[in-house]
Amino acid sequence: MLVLNWTDAAEGLPRLAVVTSRKVGCAVDRSRCRRLLRECFRLNRRTLCRPVDLVVVARRAMVGKDWVTVQAEFLSAVRQAKLILAS
Repeated sequence: MLVLNWTDAAEGLPRLAVVTSRKVGCAVDRSRCRRLLRECFRLNRRTLCRPVDLVVVARRAMVGKDWVTVQAEFLSAVRQAKLILAS
Protein backbone atom coordinates (compact mmCIF):
# COMPACT_ATOMS: atom_id res chain seq x y z
CA MET A 1 0.00 0.00 0.00
CA LEU A 2 2.98 2.32 0.56
CA VAL A 3 6.75 2.42 0.27
CA LEU A 4 8.84 4.16 2.91
CA ASN A 5 12.31 5.58 2.20
CA TRP A 6 14.29 7.59 4.72
CA THR A 7 17.61 9.17 5.48
CA ASP A 8 18.95 10.57 8.72
CA ALA A 9 18.60 14.33 9.00
CA ALA A 10 21.50 16.40 10.26
CA GLU A 11 19.39 18.23 12.82
CA GLY A 12 15.92 19.48 13.55
CA LEU A 13 12.56 17.79 13.39
CA PRO A 14 11.53 14.86 11.22
CA ARG A 15 10.25 15.85 7.78
CA LEU A 16 7.91 14.15 5.34
CA ALA A 17 7.51 14.10 1.58
CA VAL A 18 4.62 12.23 -0.02
CA VAL A 19 4.77 11.02 -3.62
CA THR A 20 1.60 10.09 -5.47
CA SER A 21 1.88 9.16 -9.12
CA ARG A 22 -0.95 9.41 -11.64
CA LYS A 23 -1.00 5.62 -11.54
CA VAL A 24 -2.58 5.90 -8.07
CA GLY A 25 -5.77 7.32 -9.54
CA CYS A 26 -7.56 10.55 -10.28
CA ALA A 27 -6.67 13.83 -8.56
CA VAL A 28 -9.23 13.29 -5.82
CA ASP A 29 -7.75 9.88 -4.94
CA ARG A 30 -4.19 11.21 -4.99
CA SER A 31 -5.09 14.14 -2.76
CA ARG A 32 -6.87 11.89 -0.28
CA CYS A 33 -3.83 9.59 -0.09
CA ARG A 34 -1.56 12.56 0.55
CA ARG A 35 -3.86 13.95 3.26
CA LEU A 36 -4.09 10.60 5.03
CA LEU A 37 -0.32 10.07 4.99
CA ARG A 38 0.42 13.60 6.19
CA GLU A 39 -2.02 13.13 9.07
CA CYS A 40 -0.41 9.78 10.00
CA PHE A 41 2.97 11.51 10.10
CA ARG A 42 1.66 14.49 12.08
CA LEU A 43 0.14 12.30 14.78
CA ASN A 44 3.18 10.01 15.10
CA ARG A 45 6.23 12.18 14.45
CA ARG A 46 6.97 12.59 18.15
CA THR A 47 7.43 8.83 18.47
CA LEU A 48 10.26 8.76 15.91
CA CYS A 49 13.53 7.98 17.64
CA ARG A 50 15.70 10.42 15.65
CA PRO A 51 15.39 13.24 13.11
CA VAL A 52 14.80 11.70 9.70
CA ASP A 53 13.65 12.78 6.28
CA LEU A 54 10.89 10.40 5.18
CA VAL A 55 9.70 9.90 1.62
CA VAL A 56 6.46 7.94 1.42
CA VAL A 57 5.32 6.65 -1.97
CA ALA A 58 1.61 5.89 -2.11
CA ARG A 59 0.53 2.87 -4.12
CA ARG A 60 -2.75 2.20 -5.92
CA ALA A 61 -3.84 -0.22 -3.18
CA MET A 62 -4.27 2.74 -0.82
CA VAL A 63 -7.20 4.16 -2.80
CA GLY A 64 -10.45 3.59 -0.94
CA LYS A 65 -8.81 2.43 2.30
CA ASP A 66 -10.06 3.89 5.57
CA TRP A 67 -8.03 5.92 8.07
CA VAL A 68 -7.37 3.02 10.45
CA THR A 69 -5.93 0.81 7.72
CA VAL A 70 -3.67 3.53 6.34
CA GLN A 71 -2.37 4.44 9.79
CA ALA A 72 -1.68 0.79 10.62
CA GLU A 73 0.25 0.39 7.36
CA PHE A 74 2.25 3.57 8.01
CA LEU A 75 3.14 2.51 11.55
CA SER A 76 4.07 -0.96 10.34
CA ALA A 77 6.45 0.51 7.76
CA VAL A 78 8.03 2.82 10.35
CA ARG A 79 8.45 -0.07 12.80
CA GLN A 80 10.08 -2.27 10.14
CA ALA A 81 12.53 0.56 9.49
CA LYS A 82 13.25 0.70 13.24
CA LEU A 83 12.48 4.41 13.33
CA ILE A 84 9.88 4.36 16.09
CA LEU A 85 10.45 4.41 19.82
CA ALA A 86 9.41 1.27 21.65
CA SER A 87 6.09 1.73 23.43
